[in-house]
Parts: sequence; C-alpha cells; structure tokens
Amino acid sequence: MKLNQLRTALTVAEKGSLRAAARELGMSQPALTHNIGELERELGAALFERRSHGMTPTPVGELFLRRAQVITNESRRAKEEVAQYLGSDQGEVVVCLSIVAHLVLLPIAWPLFQARFPGARLRVIEGSLPAVESRLRDGSVDFFIGPAPDTDLSREFVLEHLFDNTRVVYARYGHPLEKARSLAELTEARWITTAATDNAEEKFAQVFAQHGLPAPLVVAQAESMLSMLMMVMSSDVLAISLRQYNEFPLTRSALQVIEVKEALPAPKVVIIRRAALPLTPAAEYLADMFRRASSNYTKSAHHL
Repeated sequence: MKLNQLRTALTVAEKGSLRAAARELGMSQPALTHNIGELERELGAALFERRSHGMTPTPVGELFLRRAQVITNESRRAKEEVAQYLGSDQGEVVVCLSIVAHLVLLPIAWPLFQARFPGARLRVIEGSLPAVESRLRDGSVDFFIGPAPDTDLSREFVLEHLFDNTRVVYARYGHPLEKARSLAELTEARWITTAATDNAEEKFAQVFAQHGLPAPLVVAQAESMLSMLMMVMSSDVLAISLRQYNEFPLTRSALQVIEVKEALPAPKVVIIRRAALPLTPAAEYLADMFRRASSNYTKSAHHL
C-alpha cells in the first residue's frame, strides 16, 4: 500500500468521479483506475461502487477512507515537523475559529505567526466544534478555538481554557426599547437566536426563566454573524449575543447595546486539539500566539 494510492482513493471520494479525480491529480484516467484496482486487490474488497452518476464509496470504502485520511494527514505533518525542526518556515496549519476568536484573537495572533513562519500557509475555517470534530479527529484540522462544548469531550481530545465570556442585548440604533434596563422590560419584544444548535431556542428561554420571566417570542434563528447583523439592523428584533461585537469597530457601528442589569454569561472560550499526537512546531507556535492574545485580551477586559 502506497501513499499515492491512498491519495488517489481520497481524491476519487472527494470528487465523486474518476475523470474529475484524474484531472485534480494531473494523471490519466487509466492510470488512476489502475491505482484504485491495485489497492482493492491488496485489500481484497471493493472501495467504490461504479454508478451512472459517478463513484460512491462502499461501506468498506468508508471505513478505509477514514483511516487513509489520517495516514495522509500524518504523513504530511511528519515531513513538515522534521523540516520545521531543522529551521524551515514552510508548511500548512489549518484551524477552525469561532466568531469570538476571529474578532479579538486572530488580529493579534496572525501577524505574530506570519513574522515567525513567513513561508507557511494558514487556512482558517469559521465554524463550530460539531462542524469540524471529525476533521480534528482525522488530523485535517490542527485545532479549534471557540465556545466550550455543552458535554464532556472524549479522551481523544484535549481542552484548554482561554478566557471566560459574557453576552449582551443588541438592537438597531434608534430602537423603541433602547432605554430598557432589565430583561423584564423586554419580554414583549421579538427576538432572534444566534446559536446554531438544535436546542438554541430552549437555551434562550432558559436565560429568561432564570430571572422568573416568561419565554420570549423568537421569530428567527441566525447561524452566522452576518445574518444576525442584517436582521437586527433592518428590524425591531433583538438579539442576545457575545459582547465582542460591541468591541469590534465594524459591528459596534452597526448595533447598539441595551444595558440590562442581569448578567448574561456565555460559554468559556477554549482551545481543543487531539490528545494522541503533538502539533507541528508551526501549529504549536500559532496556538501559543492565540494563548498570548487571550492573555492580553483578558488583562484589557479587567481594566474596562
């Protein structure tokens, strides 16, 4: 079994056809078919089903491709780790960041990383932990920074606390309820939730229930910062979301905070990575720069 065979199988699965995979890999279709055939003969099982609309992994293929992804990712990392240890500034780091990390950590960490590893390529994914958990597991994402998960992680991951967080109430400028100073004064408002989870509305209602208030009227759910911004800016809906929007110039100019007296805690911001294998020097350096940015951010927040 050879690495180029694994990459061939992964590319076929990704592209969904032999022709597209051959084009992506810069090889002839017969050569690609030969590689897949050799791999299937060695394994003693078919990896793909040939259908009219393309190539689909078999159940055995799905199992094999998960392992193949891990092997190819670790092969790349092994080469990069040795090269970086010997002084190279080349390589690739892939991270998934929540919006909080984008707003307050990335602007500090990214320039520092660039200065130390000018030849490295950084790929940044915006998303939540559930969306990239499988990619953390197979090594195609180095680490995640964002809200701590509601449930305990499996032992294959390491969670490190970066800083605590809070939420505030947002409205458009000139909102009729802008002078409200408690959640009780906002119970008749129409709301938008901003959590991209199945139980977002239930958790939102719990915020009011904790203060003995009825469940608010939720009229929409936004799964991105842009959606929330546009919907709050263009209507009288309110949103409870992360305080960092009010610390970032672009979003602060678009929304105003309704200063309610109640505390509105948010999940802690954490960094999550695999436990079994260390990060490459470049990825570890970037993680350290995020830790430094978090420390600076926490100190600044204490002086506000």
